[in-house]
Amino acid sequence: MPRVYVAIGGNIEPERCFVLAARELRRRYPGIVFSACYRNPAFGFKGADFLNAVAGFDTEASAEQVLAELHAIEILCGRRRDDPKWAPRAMDIDLLLYGGAVAETADYRLPRPDLLRRSYMLAPLAQIAPELQHPLTGRTMADHWQELAREPHRLEPLGLDLNVLAAAQAPPAVDGENLPGDVGRRGGEENHGRGDVGR
Repeated sequence: MPRVYVAIGGNIEPERCFVLAARELRRRYPGIVFSACYRNPAFGFKGADFLNAVAGFDTEASAEQVLAELHAIEILCGRRRDDPKWAPRAMDIDLLLYGGAVAETADYRLPRPDLLRRSYMLAPLAQIAPELQHPLTGRTMADHWQELAREPHRLEPLGLDLNVLAAAQAPPAVDGENLPGDVGRRGGEENHGRGDVGR
């Protein structure tokens, strides 16, 4: 059974959408494991900071079936499939790795080509799967992150624990109240300081 890794990101009501997406992912893939959440600047356009995380799970579903499920969750979070590529969005769930598959179709490329160049993908992946080998390079994610971490970047670890919140039964937020560990509203923001991760 292949181990699948996906990247989760968004900057429109991100804390609410992250919890919704995490619960939907856990409902579909019960053994899922989430990385820590990180805040980082928007990439490719000017906009609000993004929240990002990575999740890993085992599944017998095909890559195409997994991708369809990810798109369905994005829509539940308010994403439209015709949204511009470089623009604010409620939820973006990208397929990073599907076991050791190396493939290219009209809908996806495996492994995701920019995985090793994007700190907001590679850092959380290296956190939950440091010894995982990249299908093309044969090097571990920890090794790749150590190399990328030498370059300037800004990742802020946050106190939003998706492993806990995805399992909770309470709704994400009620009438503007903050989530436990809410990182998107000033009243609920936790002060973890700013700095690099993984060093």
